[in-house]
Amino acid sequence: MSTIDLVIKGGQLPNGSKADIAIAGEQIVEVSDSFTGQASKSIDAKGCIVLPGLVDLHTHLREPGREDAETVLSGSRAGVKGGFTALSAMANTSPVADTAGVVEQVFRLGQEAGLLDVFPIGAVTQGLEGKTLSEIGAMADSVAQVRVFSDDGHCVSDPLVMRRALEYIKKFDGVIAQHAQDPRLTFGSQMNEGAVSSRLGLKGWPAVAEEAIIARDVLLADHVQSRLHICHLTTAGGVEIIRWAKARGINVTAEVTPHHLLLTDDLASSYDPIYKVNPPLRTESDVHALREALADGTIDIVATDHAPHPLEDKECEWQEAAFGMLGLETALSIVQKTMVDTGLITWDLVAERMSHTPARIGGYVHQGQKIAVGSTANLTVINPTHSWTVDRDLVLSNSSNTPYHGHELPGVVLHTFFKGKQTMTNGSVLDKEGM
Repeated sequence: MSTIDLVIKGGQLPNGSKADIAIAGEQIVEVSDSFTGQASKSIDAKGCIVLPGLVDLHTHLREPGREDAETVLSGSRAGVKGGFTALSAMANTSPVADTAGVVEQVFRLGQEAGLLDVFPIGAVTQGLEGKTLSEIGAMADSVAQVRVFSDDGHCVSDPLVMRRALEYIKKFDGVIAQHAQDPRLTFGSQMNEGAVSSRLGLKGWPAVAEEAIIARDVLLADHVQSRLHICHLTTAGGVEIIRWAKARGINVTAEVTPHHLLLTDDLASSYDPIYKVNPPLRTESDVHALREALADGTIDIVATDHAPHPLEDKECEWQEAAFGMLGLETALSIVQKTMVDTGLITWDLVAERMSHTPARIGGYVHQGQKIAVGSTANLTVINPTHSWTVDRDLVLSNSSNTPYHGHELPGVVLHTFFKGKQTMTNGSVLDKEGM
């Protein structure tokens, strides 16, 4: 047997069994009841859960253009602290990631950081303007090998443009990730339309603005027989449309964010822009519908929609503030709080929803693998019985716009491993800056 670089001893696998995991180079070489060989390093994982490295299909890393909010390196550091081994960088950078040159730049920045895989997502349309298709083919053929395309932050609202995009990506089994928001129904909207928005005097964002686009696009995807992914699903009505589409055999997947599994529009009563997010926080009944849909598989994955903003974009009046909140460092804890500790899902399903399935949707072949001999050693070790208190001044993102400041959350990510290399231990990132 090759030299064993590391053994993770006594951890619980997602399926509930306990095992020692031996790693040599980038691969898992043994998963056994009791490892008896010699290893260069050993980590005690008793009382911990060992998960496949988390994969985020929806991350805003801001570089190039808004490095004051986030860089690929700072976002990577936040990611590994949260247990992630792969991030998908959204296209709403400056310049927009609508050409092979920009996605290759983002891809190489991820490689230089070396903490996890950074997979660029290409824009569907030039400049995110929704009018003319971007260089989809060139991005797919580039070094970055882009397979996911999204105008996230903007909806591809023109049905003809959306149809053409769905047709184009069939050539290489790509997927269009739609930000479902009818722009006419949400012009100037500030929060969820309902009793709270009426009381606060803030312009409402109706659920139908999301649901109408979802309904249109699942029909378009069915018509052209292509792959559609719905970003950040937030409404009970949207859940029912996805459920109907899947029953019909339409090739659609959907994601939910951690914050939409926990937070509601009542929080806007504080007028604190930390709770201003796109799409908006919805009602308690929507939250419960989303949790149930994630548990039964109607919603396929959890994605963070990590959206960093500098202080000046958030510490202002609600109507002037930017939409978005941080998500990478708290995602697993929120999923434990809302889904595992409530008995809705097991850790095995956490692995499915946060690693295996997002990797499959994105086509990330070396991510989301089962913890087994021959798999790439992308792993996360979490202690589910410990808790921690979120401090916005201690986050590793360049921004601090977390809605959980001061909250005690369950589950502490202790270690992250990327291709067999330990990238985080006990909150400290092991890169050139963090060593």
